Amino acid sequence: MSQATPTIPKAEASNRGLRAALRSFLAQPIWIFLLAEILFFSLMPGSRDTFLSTGNLLNVLLQSTFIGVIALGMTYVMINGEIDLSVGAMMALAASLSVGLQSELGLIPAALVGLASGVALGFFNGVVTFKTGVDSFIVTLGAMLGIRGLVFVYTQQDSFYSMDFAYSDFGLSRIAGIPTLALIFLALAIILHFVLTSTRHGRNAYAVGGNRDAALNAGVRTGRHVLINFALLGGLAALSGILLSTQMGASTPTMGNVYELWVITAVVLGGTKLTGGYGSIVGTVGGVLAIQILRNGMNLLQVQAYWVQVIIGAMLIAVLLLDQRSSASGDEVRA
Repeated sequence: MSQATPTIPKAEASNRGLRAALRSFLAQPIWIFLLAEILFFSLMPGSRDTFLSTGNLLNVLLQSTFIGVIALGMTYVMINGEIDLSVGAMMALAASLSVGLQSELGLIPAALVGLASGVALGFFNGVVTFKTGVDSFIVTLGAMLGIRGLVFVYTQQDSFYSMDFAYSDFGLSRIAGIPTLALIFLALAIILHFVLTSTRHGRNAYAVGGNRDAALNAGVRTGRHVLINFALLGGLAALSGILLSTQMGASTPTMGNVYELWVITAVVLGGTKLTGGYGSIVGTVGGVLAIQILRNGMNLLQVQAYWVQVIIGAMLIAVLLLDQRSSASGDEVRA
């Protein structure tokens, strides 16, 4: 005699789905902070008339692109339990090559050289980190200084200006009213989210970051995996520099200065752990938007820019302390 399977009323099933969605939302505190920012700046007398305007929101999205593109790649590297401090310097080098070589190579070839420089340098960082066993923080700190020096040698400390109007026209172009550069950022976020959540490479990223020895014993080629992610990050850093130079119509040797700090902050605020094994592209996008909304809203309120750095720094310290406490409590439970 078969036993009837109990049915769940549609209303109850719907409530369960809403509760599950709410739990998932609350698991990413960055989105709560993001909503609080939007509410705050939309109500403040100095910003409420401008903040929620279409033009301002599109500007926030556009300005999020340059940090955001790099942050997508940094998420992969940090999930692996690594870090890269040289992304700002790679950004400047790629932009300088992309603009500086246009007269000799042409628009597209010069951009490809700039992009290739980021991939190559990212791969180099990965090789040195993996082969020597030196902490990636130290390796990429040295790379940051070295690459920035190369930028100054190549540019002779001068800015380069593109003579091809097609270059700057692309940086200022829009599709259906949305900046093309912002659409590139969103498309990359969707693609890399899919790779991280739905492919073997994505699953291996969490495995390598969570326990590299266990991943190696399970047959994961950890070395190749780490190298791919460092190369990916280098390529995205170069792409960000090229995109920024198209908007400016120029490159400067100081481009990308302290970008590594903004990128790492955005990724950590988005929930990625510095120790590796945990993180998401969705959270990173939230972290990037939170930073840019804060900078934009403070600017509308005519608050000095250094206060934004104070607030972001305090937020980052708070997030790291909470992360450390949750990790410690988790270790105690496992013990």
